[in-house]
Amino acid sequence: MSPRGSRGPLPPLLLVWALAACAARASEITFELPDNAKQCFYEEIAQGTKCTLEFQVITGGHYDVDCRLEDPDGIVLYKEMKKQYDSFTFTASRNGTYKFCFSNEFSTFTHKTVYFDFQVGEDPPLFPSENRVTALTQMESACVSIHEALKSVIDYQTHFRLREAQGRSRAEDLNTRVAYWSIGEAIILLVVSVGQVFLLKSFFSDKRTTTTRVGS
Repeated sequence: MSPRGSRGPLPPLLLVWALAACAARASEITFELPDNAKQCFYEEIAQGTKCTLEFQVITGGHYDVDCRLEDPDGIVLYKEMKKQYDSFTFTASRNGTYKFCFSNEFSTFTHKTVYFDFQVGEDPPLFPSENRVTALTQMESACVSIHEALKSVIDYQTHFRLREAQGRSRAEDLNTRVAYWSIGEAIILLVVSVGQVFLLKSFFSDKRTTTTRVGS
């Protein structure tokens, strides 16, 4: 069944691109991590598969989080404390379920927003005969170049979106602090003004009383 709004089957070139993109698994998630909380994710990986874990804290506190990666035997492959962002690449040593966790247990009242990208396996050749001995045709070479350029564009767009979200969060946090500071200054000025009025009033009242007593 064709998707709604489609005008027919995909062209052969687009179909090849779609199949190549679906061959390598990738999990790209942005989630909320409350304070004093821990969130774990699991991935079934075959032995010899190359994997890459990349994460970044977008909002919250000092923009840091604990990260831990374990193999099926519970052996720690990667562990970092209070990291804002990092990337780790490894090759699976055995078949099984690999676990990676993000922890915000060190924070008592600040929740975080965390983004991670977990890539399992490498992209296969764009064309089944790309690794052949003979050279690629001009059309095939152009397709490979466009494919690589599009992947770079996607990576750049992802990082720019993360930076924009982090910058917006910092700006909103700074705006909130400035607003609270302004309110505090206004309250202090009001208290000082009222205090000065009562002080001057009591001063003139005492002076008037003293003059009355001297005159009598």
